Amino acid sequence: MARTLSTPPTMLSGCLAGAPQPVIPVAGGGLLLRPWERADARAFLSAYEDEGTRRWHTDRPSTVAQVEEWFEGYRQDWEREKGCHWAVARDSGEVLGRMALRGVDFEDGVANAAYWVLPAARGAGVASRALAAVSAWALDDIGFHRLELDHSTRNDASCKVATRAGYLLEGTKRSAAVHDDGRHDMHLHARVRGDR
Repeated sequence: MARTLSTPPTMLSGCLAGAPQPVIPVAGGGLLLRPWERADARAFLSAYEDEGTRRWHTDRPSTVAQVEEWFEGYRQDWEREKGCHWAVARDSGEVLGRMALRGVDFEDGVANAAYWVLPAARGAGVASRALAAVSAWALDDIGFHRLELDHSTRNDASCKVATRAGYLLEGTKRSAAVHDDGRHDMHLHARVRGDR
């Protein structure tokens, strides 16, 4: 069923897929966000073999073949303007983490950020700098109005990443997500165009 909006969409179709997925530089030394490559599959899978990642992510691949399917889904998300998925990598190509914008809504200009970093990259500001970079690109260059993210209220590290990247804590969604150990309350953070 076609819908008729009383207001124009915040963003127009084609603002993502009208060009190749970009490589985004990350401030602060030798990092960038780039599309996932087939050669990254083993590094990606290793993240989900880590207990620190598994604790907060219940949707996880278990084989390289599954990761390659995810990568194909990521490519299709870009083409269909449904999501944006990047490897957080060093200039040398070494994968340090993942950054994504999911749930893209052009009508309201909203997307949801998601991320993880490999154990060796934790505590060095990789996630917060990568989140700040993708946020600046999405809000300033592409035209999103609002970016959201949520995380378990028990995940202090993710809360710090969000805050350092300029995402304000807006509240708590009670019993909003299921983790391996049961239901968790979730913090909701957001960054709106014009926030600094």
